[in-house]
Amino acid sequence: MLGRGAPTRSGSFRPENLGQNALAVIGNLFFTFFVVGVLVFTIIAATYEPEDPLFHPSTKITNFLTSTSNATFVSDSTVVKTGEDFMVANETAFGSSINASDVTATFTLPVAEGEVEEKEERDCSGEIDKAVDCTDPEVFHLMMAAAIDQFKDIHFYRFGKPVRGMNDSSCHMAWRFRPKEGKRASLYKDYRSFVISRSINCTLSVLSIGDYHSGGNARKRKRHQKPGFEKTPMGEEDKNSGIQVVGESVNDSLPVVESEKSFDQGKYLLYNGGGERCKSMDHYLWSFMCALGEAQYLNRTLVMDLSICLSSVYTRSGQDEEGKDFRFYFDFEHLKESASVLDQGQFWSDWNKWHQKDGLSISLVDDFRVTPMKMAGVKDTLIMRKFGSVEPDNYWYRVCEGEAESVIQRPWHMIWKSRRLMDIVSAIAAKMNWDFDSVHVVRGEKARNQEQWPNLAADTSPEGLLSSLQDKVDDGRNLYIATDESDISFFDPLKDKYSTHFLDEYSSLWDESSEWYSEMTKLNNGAAVEFDGYMRASVDTEVFLRGKRQIETFNELTRDCKDGINTCSS
Repeated sequence: MLGRGAPTRSGSFRPENLGQNALAVIGNLFFTFFVVGVLVFTIIAATYEPEDPLFHPSTKITNFLTSTSNATFVSDSTVVKTGEDFMVANETAFGSSINASDVTATFTLPVAEGEVEEKEERDCSGEIDKAVDCTDPEVFHLMMAAAIDQFKDIHFYRFGKPVRGMNDSSCHMAWRFRPKEGKRASLYKDYRSFVISRSINCTLSVLSIGDYHSGGNARKRKRHQKPGFEKTPMGEEDKNSGIQVVGESVNDSLPVVESEKSFDQGKYLLYNGGGERCKSMDHYLWSFMCALGEAQYLNRTLVMDLSICLSSVYTRSGQDEEGKDFRFYFDFEHLKESASVLDQGQFWSDWNKWHQKDGLSISLVDDFRVTPMKMAGVKDTLIMRKFGSVEPDNYWYRVCEGEAESVIQRPWHMIWKSRRLMDIVSAIAAKMNWDFDSVHVVRGEKARNQEQWPNLAADTSPEGLLSSLQDKVDDGRNLYIATDESDISFFDPLKDKYSTHFLDEYSSLWDESSEWYSEMTKLNNGAAVEFDGYMRASVDTEVFLRGKRQIETFNELTRDCKDGINTCSS
């Protein structure tokens, strides 16, 4: 103890140094927080997968993709979404609807009192059988008023000028319309036959209006024909805003390069091979939209193979079926007006004629990991991506993964469902006067698998349906039932309470005598086209979605989860 010196105070803890130490400690803490923050931000940036903003659709449309990222794909065999499913109905884009008072105000002319008396006293007994002049403004007024009075569940936006029908007492007239409670950003065109009579005092009246599309003479507007009647015409911006008009004539002929010079000046992108063949329709479309998105990014024409192999999940034979055409299922006219595309057969025909003569070059890419960004500077006339035989690396959509997923945007607005199929949808809805409720009843394999869906069979039985629907659908209503139940008589007990309707009731719309069958046979080079399983599912779903009240199986009819036990989202 005596030999030990007094303890000395470290220089760093001297009073005069405490302020410097405190500043150093605080500085170290802030630097630590800064480093941790940078590290967290780096991790988030490296793992972030941006969502495609289009994947926020209506909950009433069956999801065909379960992912919200470009990079992840989960297959689903349901009906695919297309551009019109993502569009929000904007009433101002259609112009103002026409009502009865608009027609009266526009077509009522001032008449002198003497002329009224003369008309009332006029004897037309000798002219009763005289041909009706369909171009007479009075006839036009009469037909518009009759249509507005009869079809109370639709808004009219344009009436075309009437034309002569099939005989002296018949006039045909077309109009554009939307259902009053329509949720889709689409217009529809109908053209019907009117039977008109003349009384002995010269008064004209409409005796009857024909069925949907019964006025074929008014389908196409004649050259030099004066325009009809619109209350407020659509502006040019609205006309070009991508509103689908169902019922118009379809021009899905293949685009043709005008000249050798035009072909030489073009730049092209072609996807060759790959594992998309005979996959589900959502897989095919997810990959096709990646190719279309890359073509848009590179400012190149997409060379596309219009042939499709329909997956066995949609066929009656249970086998994959070749020989289908893109135009059977999608609106090719809208696509070729929205994007630069060429049919593969036409392209190779032109290429073989001119590529050697004109020194056209080709760049081959056989690795999907070569990103579109790396291809942006390629000057060759054709970029051909070749895909091998090993799945999943040969899927086209792999091109849009990784770095590319935040750069390549799938242009969904360019893809619409076939207008020919949508015209069948419109015809079915029209036969119910656009005044119906709808219910989607899932049975089939799921109802038989009570381990995964223990309540489904009972909940979708006739007794279960009657119980569930009693507070959802009024008695006597038109009820469209979209279902995978093959035996429609299963639903007979519902007929006592509702006017039930099913897809097969309307088979005349696609049988051998139908307009659809005729046009599809012509499109398919004279070969008949089957109304296949995918078409049936597409039409069935779209009719369901046009019901005023739409009732889903797994949201409103049963406690079971759509994908099996314990899979319901919270």
